[in-house]
Amino acid sequence: MRRIAALAFAALVAVAVPLVSTDSAAQAGAQALPAAKANEVATKVQAFYDRTTSFASDFTQEFFVKSHNVKKTSKGTVTFAKPGKMYWDYSNPAGNRVVSDGTILKVYEAANKQMFEQTVNKSQYPAALSFLVGGGKLTEVFNFELYDGAAMGFPGGQVLVGTPKQPTPAYQKVLFYVDSQTAQVRRVLIVDGQGNRNRFDFENPRVNVPVNDDMFKFTPPAGTQLIKP
Repeated sequence: MRRIAALAFAALVAVAVPLVSTDSAAQAGAQALPAAKANEVATKVQAFYDRTTSFASDFTQEFFVKSHNVKKTSKGTVTFAKPGKMYWDYSNPAGNRVVSDGTILKVYEAANKQMFEQTVNKSQYPAALSFLVGGGKLTEVFNFELYDGAAMGFPGGQVLVGTPKQPTPAYQKVLFYVDSQTAQVRRVLIVDGQGNRNRFDFENPRVNVPVNDDMFKFTPPAGTQLIKP
């Protein structure tokens, strides 16, 4: 179970920062903006994705493992569709996939010819991304602080720093980097209790594009070892 959750989480949704009030914001000396402004920005973000039926993008992922001081970089494309569907297609590592039809989550590792499979409702499905696929409301999951993007190395935007209202082993902080003009999330950074960081930058995003449901029905190559909890 922990192995599946870790793989799915790493494949989904990264900088070494102490778990203080705002991670890199504290290092930069940034000051949190008024709470009312944080709620306003969170509401705009939610409204944008409530109007979105599908989302496709190129992505770059940086996954930092603090205990080993190792950073891994991956690239690929991702497609989300409501309700709860997603397809992560990795070009590096080539052939890796993370697929969900909204019910079953499948994590395929091409190099090892293994696929980890479990139901979404039993996985540590990251609330950090659930709003993209019609999941829970951000303000119901997180308490937010807001920082000016320029102070966080994100000019032209703002950064929502979320602390989960209910403790979870999956993460202690989630940072949403929001484009000020569109209220679209262009980067998600997740920090867990061990100080590991998982960062996704979404590039060339396309919203409400036609999506074929067949892409969310992944069958691994013959000879793949299937692992279930």
